[in-house]
Amino acid sequence: MLITLRQINKAYHMESVDVVALKNVSTDIAAGEFVAIMGHSGSGKSTLLNLLGCLDTPDSGSYQLDGEEVSRLGSDALARIRNQKIGFVFQNFNLLPRTTAEENVELPLYYGTPMRSSERRKRAQNLLTRLGLQGRMKHHPGQLSGGQQQRVAIARALVNQPRLILADEPTGNLDSRSAEDIMALFQELNREGITIVMVTHEPDIAHFAKRVIQMRDGEIL
Repeated sequence: MLITLRQINKAYHMESVDVVALKNVSTDIAAGEFVAIMGHSGSGKSTLLNLLGCLDTPDSGSYQLDGEEVSRLGSDALARIRNQKIGFVFQNFNLLPRTTAEENVELPLYYGTPMRSSERRKRAQNLLTRLGLQGRMKHHPGQLSGGQQQRVAIARALVNQPRLILADEPTGNLDSRSAEDIMALFQELNREGITIVMVTHEPDIAHFAKRVIQMRDGEIL
């Protein structure tokens, strides 16, 4: 299994109240799966995605990623795992506005194994070309459509050749045509062996995944 969760619990202390986000969550996700996580606001799906992405840690329970227990690792070790094994795609794209598409894609490469600038540029250009943006590499995010910005974000997520892509409402800011194009791209990447876990509240988007995990009140149904 690429992902193994056992009895994961997570609560947040807000003012004088503890808000339970996850309760005894256990599930497995095999390498090469395409999984959608669904649920209403407050169901715990975003908290679960943050834990999977090593952006947060559980209060209790076990999380094994690619055979490594990560639930008790420190911030430096979690940062290493994020950079080496995980690519992130967000609803709001999270691109740097004063940086070109090519430079945005290169960014994760600065935090891993030292690499020549020419190699970083070549890797970014190859990905952008593959995603149909060969004529937009020198454009800034504000000069791109929403669908094009999300493709840049996907190229950035892929540049370190991760085993796992985590996508948080990746079509939330896109029109229906662009959303379908992005989901078709995810399916293509999944066919190539990349594991994808996606949070969405839209049933028609979840339909593109191979499996759907439904959540309610911090639990998997």
